[in-house]
Amino acid sequence: MKFYDCKTAPSPRRVRVFIAEKGIDIETVQVDLGSGEQFSEAFRRINPDCVVPVLELDDGTILTEVVAICDYLESLYPEPPLMGKTPLERASVLMWNAKVEQLGLWAMAEAFRNSVKGLSNQAVTGPDSYPQIPELAERGRQRVARFFERLDDELAERDFLAGSFYSMADISALVVVDFAAWIKIAVPEEAVNLKRWYGAVASRPSAVG
Repeated sequence: MKFYDCKTAPSPRRVRVFIAEKGIDIETVQVDLGSGEQFSEAFRRINPDCVVPVLELDDGTILTEVVAICDYLESLYPEPPLMGKTPLERASVLMWNAKVEQLGLWAMAEAFRNSVKGLSNQAVTGPDSYPQIPELAERGRQRVARFFERLDDELAERDFLAGSFYSMADISALVVVDFAAWIKIAVPEEAVNLKRWYGAVASRPSAVG
C-alpha cells in the first residue's frame, strides 16, 4: 500500500493518526499542496479530485475519502479497534465522526479557505476555482466556536466522544481543535470538559506529527 499525505493539511492527518494508532507500516508519499502539486497531471491521474489523503492499494485500487480509508484499514487491522467493537459502538463512532465533520471540520474549512490570501481562488478544495467570500470566513469562525461549546457539553457525560473508548471520532475532533488553533480559534478557558478530553487525546503518541 501507498499513502499520499501532506503534513500540513488536516484531512490526511486524520488518517495518519489512525495509521499510527494501528501501528501499521505504510509507504508514505508527501504531496506539496503549497506548491500546487495536487493539480499536476501526475497527481490528477491518481486522484482527479486533486485532494489528499489517498490510499493506493497493491493492485492499483485507489481510495480517496478519510472514512473509506480508515474503514478499510480497520477491516485489515482490527486491533486496536478504532471504529467500535459492537454494532452500536460502530454506529456511535460513525455518528460522532459525521457530527465532527459537519459542525467542526467544515466550519473550520469555511473560516480558513475564505480568509487566507493564498487561497483567493481556491475557497473550495478540488480542481475547480471558486472565489473567497469573506462573510463565510466570519460565519465559519462563529460555527467553530459553537462547535467547541457543543463538545464541552457532550464531554461532561463521558470520557470520549463515542463513549468510554477512544475512536476515530476523537481523532477527527483532535485534528479540528489543533487546526483551529493554527488559525487562532482557541478552545475557551471555561470549556473544562473539552480541555480535559484534549489533554488525554493530544498526549497519545499518535497525535505527534
